[in-house]
Amino acid sequence: MWYNTGMDLPQDDFILLSLVNTKLRDIYGSLNGLCEEEGVSRESIEERLARIGYAYDEEANAFKF
Repeated sequence: MWYNTGMDLPQDDFILLSLVNTKLRDIYGSLNGLCEEEGVSRESIEERLARIGYAYDEEANAFKF
């Protein structure tokens, strides 16, 4: 679990994708909410997942290919 101390994100982009999408599905209503509560940078998540072809879909509240 990420903590408000800004815990490091997983190094593997596909594990990051799985973790973020699971948290968006089960806990958070938006990417902004996830980032604020978990103390992580939205930009860093979006940049990393864009490298593997995924973008945040606000309507679906998930990263999609």
